[in-house]
Amino acid sequence: MTSLLYNMKKNTHSILLALAAVLSWSTVATAFKVALTYLTHFEMLLVASLTSVLIFSIVLTFQHKWRLVKQLNRRQWKELAILGFLNPAAYYLILFKAYDMLPAQVAQPVNYAWPIVLLVLLAVFAKQPIPSKKYIGMFISMAGVVMISLGTGQLSGMAVPVTGVLLAAISAFFWAGYWMVNNKHKHSVDAIVSLFGSFVCGSLYLIVCIPFFGFSVPNLNGLLAGMYVGGFEMAIPFICFGIAMRITSNPTLINQLCYLSPFLSLFFITMILHEPIVITTYIGLTLIVAGIVFNEYFVKSPQNT
Repeated sequence: MTSLLYNMKKNTHSILLALAAVLSWSTVATAFKVALTYLTHFEMLLVASLTSVLIFSIVLTFQHKWRLVKQLNRRQWKELAILGFLNPAAYYLILFKAYDMLPAQVAQPVNYAWPIVLLVLLAVFAKQPIPSKKYIGMFISMAGVVMISLGTGQLSGMAVPVTGVLLAAISAFFWAGYWMVNNKHKHSVDAIVSLFGSFVCGSLYLIVCIPFFGFSVPNLNGLLAGMYVGGFEMAIPFICFGIAMRITSNPTLINQLCYLSPFLSLFFITMILHEPIVITTYIGLTLIVAGIVFNEYFVKSPQNT
C-alpha cells in the first residue's frame, strides 16, 4: 500500500512537471515575437543562450555535479561542441530569423514538423529504413505544412514570405539533427552536464559571431524578454521534462502531453499578440500533429517488428 501511494505521488509530480514544461513551451512562440520588437534575432539568441548557461550553472551547483563537468574528456567536449553548434547556435539563429519574418502561427507549426524530418535524417545518415506505412504520416504532416504555408497568408492578409517558411523548415532539420546526435551520445554524459556544455559552446560560437551580426546592449524590456526566452524555452522546461521522464512510471503519457503545446500556443498568440488565427492554421496544425501521432503510435518501427 505504501509503495502504491509512493508511485502515485511520483506520477502526480511527474505529470505536474511535464505540464509545467508544456505550458512554458506554449508561451514561447508569443515570447519570440515580443522579444523581436526590442532585439534583433541574433541579440535575442545571445541573451537567451547566456541566460540558459546561468540557469544550468545554478542547477549544477544545487545537484553538486560540477565534478562531472571537470571530468569531461577531450572527446566528450568535441561532442558537446558539435551539439552546441546545432543547438543553440544554428537552430535558434535560423528559427528566430524565421519568426522575425513570419506570423507566429506559421513559424511555429512548420518548425513543429521536425519529427518528420528526423525520419529522413535517420534513413540517410543512420541507415534506418522508413517503414512504408510511415510515408502516410509524413504525407499527412507535409500536407499540413503546405496548407499553413500557402493558405494562412491568403486568408489572413498577413505576409508569409517563402524565405521565412524555408528558414522555419531548415530550423526543423537542425533540431532533428541535434536530436539524432544527442540521442547517440546521451548515455556518455549526464543530461544537465550535456545541456550546460553544449550551451557554453553555443554561446562561445555566438560571441565569436558578434562582429558579423552586431550587438547593441538592450534596454531593460529587451533584456527581460531575451531572458524569458532563455529561461522558459531553452532551460527550465527541459529540466522539468527531464525530471518528469525520470520519475514517472508512464513515460508514454508524459510524451503525449507534449501534443498540447502547439494548440495552447495558438491561444497565447491570439490573446497576447492579437494575431487572428485563420482556419488553415488550425487544420494544418491538426494535420501535422496527426501525421506525427500516426507514425509514433500506429506504425511499428523496424526494431519492434
